[in-house]
Amino acid sequence: MRVFVTGASGFIGSAVVADLIDAGHDVLGLARSDASAAAIEAAGAEVQRGSLEDPDSLQAGAAAADGVIHTAYIHDFSQMQMAAQTELRAVDALGAALAGSGRPLVITTGTALVNPGQVATEEDSGGAAASAHPRAAVEQAAMALVARDVRLSIVRPAPSVHGENDHGFVPILIEIARSKGLSAYIGDGSNRWPAVHRLDAARLYRLALENGSAGSVFHAIADEGIPTREIAELFGRHLSVPVVSIFPEQAGEHFSWIGAFFGLDAPASSALTQQRLGWKPTHPGLIEDLERGHYFEPVAAAAS
Repeated sequence: MRVFVTGASGFIGSAVVADLIDAGHDVLGLARSDASAAAIEAAGAEVQRGSLEDPDSLQAGAAAADGVIHTAYIHDFSQMQMAAQTELRAVDALGAALAGSGRPLVITTGTALVNPGQVATEEDSGGAAASAHPRAAVEQAAMALVARDVRLSIVRPAPSVHGENDHGFVPILIEIARSKGLSAYIGDGSNRWPAVHRLDAARLYRLALENGSAGSVFHAIADEGIPTREIAELFGRHLSVPVVSIFPEQAGEHFSWIGAFFGLDAPASSALTQQRLGWKPTHPGLIEDLERGHYFEPVAAAAS
C-alpha cells in the first residue's frame, strides 16, 4: 500500500513511517521544511512538500496514496483554538481527496479529555469537558466522512507518548523540576496519567490503517493511569531534588500552561483496541522508560 503520512518527520510520525516501511508499505511523507524533507528521505520515504495550512498539498498527497495517516498537529498551547481550526481544515482537505473511494484515513485526537475522572474507553465520545475542548470538533468532522465513503479510523494516544528523543510533556515537566530545584505534584498526586511508548503507538496506527473498520476508534494506551505523585517522585530521585505537593491554585504559577494537563485525572483503557486489532504493547512502560535515565541526560533536557 502507498501511504501518505502527515507529521512524517515528527516524534510519532517518524516512528509510523519506519513501521510502515518495515511492514512493506511505500510511504509519501509531508514535509514543510528542507530539514523535514531530508529526514523523510533518509527514512526511505518519498516527500510531498507542503503543510497543514496548505490544503492543496494535503489533497495532492492523499490523492496519490492508497491510504492516509494523519499525525501532524500544531502544538502551540497558547493558540489552541487556532491550532484546532487548522486541524479541522486539514481533515476536511484529506477527506475531500478520499471521498467516494473507500480508502482508509487514520486521524489523531487524544484520550486526555474523554470523561476525566473515569477510565476512558474507545466507546466514549467525551463529556462536557471534552465537548468544550477546541479539538472536540475534529472527531465529529472526521466521523462525518464515513458517510462519504471514507474508511475513517481515529487513534487516541495517551497524553504521554514516550521514548528516545521525546520532546513532549514529560521532558517539559523534568525541565521545570530541574530549573526550580524541586519536583512537584498537585494535591495528593493521586490523579492518573496514561502513557504509551511511541513504537507501540506507531504499530497501532499501521494496524488501524490496514484493518480498521469505518468509524472505528482506537486507544494507544499501555499504562492505563500512573499516579502523578509516582512520576514526580521518580523525577526527584533522578534529579536529586525534593518532592513536594502544591495546591491546585498554585499549579498555573508553578507549571505554567502544562499545569492544566498535569492536574488531570485521565485514566484510559485500550482493552477494546487490543481485542479488535490484536494490538498489544510490548515496549517499556513510562516508569521503566524513565528509570533507564535517558530522559535526565543534558541533551534530553536541552531538546525539551
